[in-house]
Amino acid sequence: MQTPFDLDNTDAYLRWRDHKLARAITDSGELIVEIGDPHALIKAEHAALLERCQRSNMVIYVCHDVPVDEQAVQQFGLQFGLANLDANWLAGEKGITRVTVCAEDGMRQAYIPYTDRAIRWHTDGYYNSPDRQVRSFVLHCVHSAGKGGENRLLDHEIVYLMLRDENPDFIRALSATDAMTIPERTDEQGVARPAQSGPVFSVHPTTGALHMRYTARTRSIEWKQDATTLAAVAALEKLLASDLTHIHRLRLEPGMGLLCNNVLHDRTAFEDDATAPRLLYRARYHERISGT
Repeated sequence: MQTPFDLDNTDAYLRWRDHKLARAITDSGELIVEIGDPHALIKAEHAALLERCQRSNMVIYVCHDVPVDEQAVQQFGLQFGLANLDANWLAGEKGITRVTVCAEDGMRQAYIPYTDRAIRWHTDGYYNSPDRQVRSFVLHCVHSAGKGGENRLLDHEIVYLMLRDENPDFIRALSATDAMTIPERTDEQGVARPAQSGPVFSVHPTTGALHMRYTARTRSIEWKQDATTLAAVAALEKLLASDLTHIHRLRLEPGMGLLCNNVLHDRTAFEDDATAPRLLYRARYHERISGT
């Protein structure tokens, strides 16, 4: 399949690049779409949500009139062709995770999303095997933190574009199957998850869509030790630390949610409100948003 992500197809890439930059959303307010019932979107709501995702791989929805539970999140995803949930081991029966501080759960406290600590730039499921890549997710806010808990969001296609413009060899290095390795995870029974090597950038063989797998963590990651890969990682880190206009900064408040094709994101540290601790529902999927 010919795609603009083929390093030997410069003409296709330049056409895609111009189209992408012309349509990409840089005003965070433009990402926001108000909806009524997430169980049954009306045609105009669905079109508005999809249009943002087509341009920037993400959209922020706001729903104040209808209570949202795990079932509503699941139904919302189905309307965008999202059905194959990534049933990670900490998810609930429906495959949807309750992301909240679990001070009394020692197992969950070992994982940063279930604490009030900051989370560095990453894409979800970067430790998954190639056949279980997380290509999209929904993150719905039930209760926000008393203080803090802001997110930054960045379209991974923009990251690819910036790095390729700087040096195509960066893309070549980050597309190697051994570019990034996540060490094994062990528990009292032994190896709970084997070490997982893979690329940062990959292209789906059927759809031709670009996928990114990344974490800025340093303790639980091993980079291929060659000069080009390390230079590419440094360039990526510099980009993520910049004031790039494509980086969106916001905080999800109650009734707000993020629908995206697993864009890069982070989270600041926060302090909980004791009367209503921060709670988000997270649904991860193995397919991209239909129509993108």
